[in-house]
Amino acid sequence: MKEDFLACLERIRPYARYTPIMESGQIENFLGNDLYFKCENFQRAGAFKMRGAANAILQLSDEQREKGVITHSSGNFAQALALAAKYLSVKCYIVMPNDAPAVKRNAVKAYGGEIIECVASLESRERVCKQIIDETGATFIHPSNNIDVIMGQGTAAMELLEAYPDLDVLITPVGGGGLIAGTALAAKAFGIETIQVIGGEPLEADDAYRSLLSGVIECNETTDTIADGLRTQLGDITFPIIKDNVAKIIRVRENEIVSSMRLIWERMKIVVEPSSAVALAVLIKERPSFEGKKVGIILSGGNVDLNNLPFE
Repeated sequence: MKEDFLACLERIRPYARYTPIMESGQIENFLGNDLYFKCENFQRAGAFKMRGAANAILQLSDEQREKGVITHSSGNFAQALALAAKYLSVKCYIVMPNDAPAVKRNAVKAYGGEIIECVASLESRERVCKQIIDETGATFIHPSNNIDVIMGQGTAAMELLEAYPDLDVLITPVGGGGLIAGTALAAKAFGIETIQVIGGEPLEADDAYRSLLSGVIECNETTDTIADGLRTQLGDITFPIIKDNVAKIIRVRENEIVSSMRLIWERMKIVVEPSSAVALAVLIKERPSFEGKKVGIILSGGNVDLNNLPFE
């Protein structure tokens, strides 16, 4: 597995940036931790998903690339796949719900992706995807439930662990599970048996938390959370990896997400989206259990609608 990650990192290096690892003395003093933030908000397309998108396309055959790629996404993966496809001269189709924010639709178009609108429902996006695949022969790449995507996402943690192999805890947000699954596999691959991989999830979209309790993949009836990147659910590839390799998932409330987002903006002077702030919110909420530990936090992205901020 270690060799697989090293090969993956080498494969995507021309397309995905090595992102900085930042510290914040003020936040460290407040929490009583050594904190290391892996800043994927500086990644191309504004989020960690560029890593998995590039790796997935690079693993396709020449024949598959000639017919293009397709995914359904209203957010970061749509932008990442469109940009990765542009770099690799591959046609890219993006099925997006008709209520997707204009800023995200515009970004996909700017990267050369062809948008096909659908109704904002799982049934609609899957039906439209199938229709495009039948017409074009494009290869479907799931935003998270794809092993090549998972391996690509895990390279963010790999870079962090190469710099700080003595971390006690590594925290990531959880949506579809690609990032945390890749993170857990990277920690295991590099033989770091003592590190705890922990997920953060909004209370309003806590399907992964409930899935670990029940032992089966749970769904959300509603996903009314500001962390829009975490509204998706686990898949049959991500869930077993998480179940076997993630210590626990901690839920946070909406006000805790907003407070953590504001803290990062104010103290670190960087732009992160609400989904990124979930990981820090976990640390703040469970502060006593992390005190004195070396903690790595993956800030997953920085794609924010500046006209719709949760604070002034």
